Amino acid sequence: MSALQLRLVLETDDIDAALAFYRDALGLPVQEAYEAEGDARVVILGIPSATLEIANRSQIDYIDRVEVGRPAAHAYPLTMRVALEVADAGAATDAAVAGGAQLVAPPTETPWRSLNARLEGPDGVALTLFQELEQSEGDGA
Repeated sequence: MSALQLRLVLETDDIDAALAFYRDALGLPVQEAYEAEGDARVVILGIPSATLEIANRSQIDYIDRVEVGRPAAHAYPLTMRVALEVADAGAATDAAVAGGAQLVAPPTETPWRSLNARLEGPDGVALTLFQELEQSEGDGA
């Protein structure tokens, strides 16, 4: 078996607020939307590429130290953090905060050459916005 698609399903009591954040503030385009009886609604937002990142507790602690400077993952009620690659981490962070996210840590350059911001999105979702930094000619890659 090979998975053909990854969907993270965010359960929320306020779908309009979640859409205002993910669709409007972060710019994720609507791919599909459905309504059913009893006010049931789902909106599927697209991201061009997705990966499933599996990390042990030591790596999570290390990422927290690099991105935030202190343990942060334990502060969230979820055991998962959503990481979205963006073209401009600073602008995306500003848009996310303007859209209702709480800033946990501003964009910070990581040892793996990305610029990562940590936020808490609607409904307490742990969120990293990251920008891949171009490698300099001296990096050898």
